[in-house]
Amino acid sequence: MLVGSCLLFTKCAFSSFCRRSFSMAAEASSSSPAVVSSSPMDEELTLTVKWSGKEYTVRVCGDDTVGELKRRICEVTNVLPKRQKLLYPKIGAKLADDSVLISQLPLKSSLKMTMIGTVEDDIFVDQVDSSEIVDDFELGQDEAVDIKDKEINKQKLRRRIDQYKIKLRNPCREGKKLLVLDIDYTLFDHRSPAENPLELMRPYLHEFLLAAYAEYDIIIWSATSMKWVELKMGQLGVLNHPNYKITALLDHMAMITVQSDTRGIFDCKPLGLIWSQFPEFYNSKNTIMFDDLRRNFVMNPQNGLIIKPFRKAHSNRDTDQELRKLTQYLLAIADLDDLSILDHKNWESYNEDNFKRRRHA
Repeated sequence: MLVGSCLLFTKCAFSSFCRRSFSMAAEASSSSPAVVSSSPMDEELTLTVKWSGKEYTVRVCGDDTVGELKRRICEVTNVLPKRQKLLYPKIGAKLADDSVLISQLPLKSSLKMTMIGTVEDDIFVDQVDSSEIVDDFELGQDEAVDIKDKEINKQKLRRRIDQYKIKLRNPCREGKKLLVLDIDYTLFDHRSPAENPLELMRPYLHEFLLAAYAEYDIIIWSATSMKWVELKMGQLGVLNHPNYKITALLDHMAMITVQSDTRGIFDCKPLGLIWSQFPEFYNSKNTIMFDDLRRNFVMNPQNGLIIKPFRKAHSNRDTDQELRKLTQYLLAIADLDDLSILDHKNWESYNEDNFKRRRHA
């Protein structure tokens, strides 16, 4: 049985002042440094979380959300945020709302928090087999720019860069551009039933990766856990292919949570995480990212290409040509100095224009 956990806060210590007379206060003001108060939004809290008989320490700031707290807990317990249930007296439903800020919660060190959840190794089905939201949305231009430029989101990105270290499976190659790929509905139909995962693999996957590898380093970034990233890519033969190499794998822990005025709270994939850790190889000018959800690009919209979702594999695998066409696009733009100036929404038109020019020549 999972047990409850206690929560312990340690806040920044401030100098305490005794009441003094007017004359003593005046004297003190000339000899003592001024005391600067801290905003609840900036305050960093160290939390001790007890789960499954053990205690774990995590840190959050006042401007973090409950969703971010769950992400931090996941880092030390391996219980995915979606599988966590946090219980805390007198707060109730607020802990079920991932958008609530930590600074908005009346947390007290004298009370106890309980985290209930199960790690993936104890679950015998893929985590994505549970219900999920697969609808996508497009933010207005002004709102997308606002999210990308908000200081709070830049701070979250900086914290994620400090916390999440990318492990290279193969060395970065000098002079190569970077292709970042989603998995679910991009390379793989994770919803349709099948006896063999190869039945759900998107057509031309290996041909696509082999052709792309000639010009691009390849990083795979999924919103699932690393366990399932490695499992899926291993089953599809991507991780041990003899003719191309995957540079790195990223999971949901590399994502950050942002908030929009019209769409609320959602996670996204900030490419700045990769650029900051490998600045000598990758940047905004040489990176392109494929995903079936455009909201994942909100921190770097100029680098994202929306790929047509691959669903109902059994009925669509004989007609799906998406990766074949995108191979042509990747190779056609590989010689450009700056990929970020392209409007990737029009990638199909770019292919057609290039075809017409080659045919005319």
